[in-house]
Amino acid sequence: MTPILILAAGQSTRMRGADKLLETAGGMPLLRKQVQMALEVSPDVFVALHHNAAARQAVLDDLPATPLLVEEAAEGMSGTMRGAVRRLPEGQGFMLMLGDLIALEASDLRAVLQAHKDQPDHLIWRGATAEGKAGHPVIFDVSLRPEFQNLRGDGGGEALVKPLKARTCLVPLPGDRARFDLDTPEEWAAWRASTSA
Repeated sequence: MTPILILAAGQSTRMRGADKLLETAGGMPLLRKQVQMALEVSPDVFVALHHNAAARQAVLDDLPATPLLVEEAAEGMSGTMRGAVRRLPEGQGFMLMLGDLIALEASDLRAVLQAHKDQPDHLIWRGATAEGKAGHPVIFDVSLRPEFQNLRGDGGGEALVKPLKARTCLVPLPGDRARFDLDTPEEWAAWRASTSA
């Protein structure tokens, strides 16, 4: 079974003191919702944490997911990915997803996993919007794991992914679920006003 790594070490800087991963979505904190969704798809779920780790970990305490306290997260997204990937089970590829993509569903994760199975000649398999814009979740072949140790700055995995565009399988998901997030209190308010969240 493919391990799933959820990146949840960001600082929510645009939330002006609130933590978007602890905002309520589907009747529970967003981070808990995301982890439960991942556990529907794989028994091996890892959550990269650093900023506000105690509060975030508290909403996961009774779930069978493994928290990874990543000190490198202070460097930004690349540090989080570098530190977390190094601590995943060896010898396997893995799925990576952002903790704040509120619209993702378990069926989306399964669709990318199915593409990984059906099209094994690629190195990267990733969710995309209905219009074809690349997003999440992303599966990385095991052969790419050493490359994560070269990531620096706040560009995330772009330096790794961009040169491998020709070896990437895009999996269109409904609407903009592969990229939709809420970064500000105003965006959260507008989303709640448009849903029954």
